[in-house]
Amino acid sequence: MKTLNIIGAGKVGKVLAKNFRRQQVFVIQQVLNRTLTSASDAVAWLGAGQAVDAISQLQPADVIMLSVSDDQIASVCRQLADAGLLKAGSVIFHCSGAKASTELQSARLAGAAVASVHPVRSFADVDMLAEQFSGTICSLEGDETALALLVPALQATGAETVIINADNKLLYHAGSVFASNYLVTLMEVALRTYQAAGIPADVAQKMAAPLARKTLENVFNLGTQAALTGPIARGDMQTVALQQSRLNDWDQLAGDLYQAFTQPTIDLAAAARISSGP
Repeated sequence: MKTLNIIGAGKVGKVLAKNFRRQQVFVIQQVLNRTLTSASDAVAWLGAGQAVDAISQLQPADVIMLSVSDDQIASVCRQLADAGLLKAGSVIFHCSGAKASTELQSARLAGAAVASVHPVRSFADVDMLAEQFSGTICSLEGDETALALLVPALQATGAETVIINADNKLLYHAGSVFASNYLVTLMEVALRTYQAAGIPADVAQKMAAPLARKTLENVFNLGTQAALTGPIARGDMQTVALQQSRLNDWDQLAGDLYQAFTQPTIDLAAAARISSGP
């Protein structure tokens, strides 16, 4: 098995590494975090590896995983290249959803093959995801040599792999932001709106939960057009205007959000009517 060094063993890095280890894809060699305590905790959680807290302590590895923050990817890669840890035959990949493998240009110049790997999952519960990683879709892009190693490695963990174009990385990640991050924000606004109408917080949760869950279920079972209900789907634009005015009076940011969704929802409703026929 090829050796793996992990730099930035946070949520994503730990989950990937644990599944690589479980399926005997890579041998976890060293884990480098900002502090030795953090690296030691990650090693204990993984059940493998040696904790270090400086690039100078790293030994060469066949594969290096950078699961650091986006703004650190290029600089850490340069440090690794300057330390002579990247050479022909090495593979290095980062785990950013938004950044492309071009962030690793210094590694490529040193002769290493580069790639990016992004698991499309929420990492809120790391322990749960580590045990239920199989079935996760992972997007990849990068050098053919790196992909030839990483695609089967991820598939061995039970992940589904999708190759994307580096030029589309930001659009791809924006889709994930809409589907996950902004969905959380939208639900926060919905719950606050219920509460502004006098609904207790616990009751607001009970009201919103089945509505949101069933709506998402309908989206993925029936498609977005068939799942759309409510005043715009009915053509009740008077209600929409009255709600817009009331939201503006209560909370302008909520009003702005409501308005931003109005035209795309009108377009979706129109497309639904066209597809349903006369």
